[in-house]
Amino acid sequence: MIMAEEEAGRALWGWSPPARPAATPLERQVDRILPRTGVPCALYFLAVIALLSIAPHLPGRGDLAVDGLAALAAGSWCALNFWRCRQAHCVVNGVGWLGLALVAFVGAGLGHSVIGGYEQPVFLGVLVTALAFEGVWRSARGTNAVTARAQHVSRSRASGEAPARSDDGHRFPRE
Repeated sequence: MIMAEEEAGRALWGWSPPARPAATPLERQVDRILPRTGVPCALYFLAVIALLSIAPHLPGRGDLAVDGLAALAAGSWCALNFWRCRQAHCVVNGVGWLGLALVAFVGAGLGHSVIGGYEQPVFLGVLVTALAFEGVWRSARGTNAVTARAQHVSRSRASGEAPARSDDGHRFPRE
């Protein structure tokens, strides 16, 4: 585990789980490109904030296109980060912001917002929802990494231990 952390580096000042070991060339490429800590990470966040700040000052289609670009940049980062690190809030952010990017680009193509001009409040709503989800996940699971609940069962089977049983004699998890 320590070796994997050294190879991938601790992300976001110890907040993120370390990246899983890269097994494919695509995973290694993502690990090289995706900013996870320090100045590159801060610059990426600032670029998204700058896009969101510039968008309202542009005419209709430009406003929606730049909002869509900001959501695409943020959603892509979180989707890739979830793929590599399993960080809980990235599930919600990745899906929410990529969906918002699609909605904003459709609106730009139509020439008007399809959600009444609420692209930026929706962007912030996705962020708040994602962070709340991660807080609940961490409270319930003790980690902010999304992993399958049944992983401990396969590990115990591999080590020869019997999986846990409930009071009624059925194995956890029920399949």
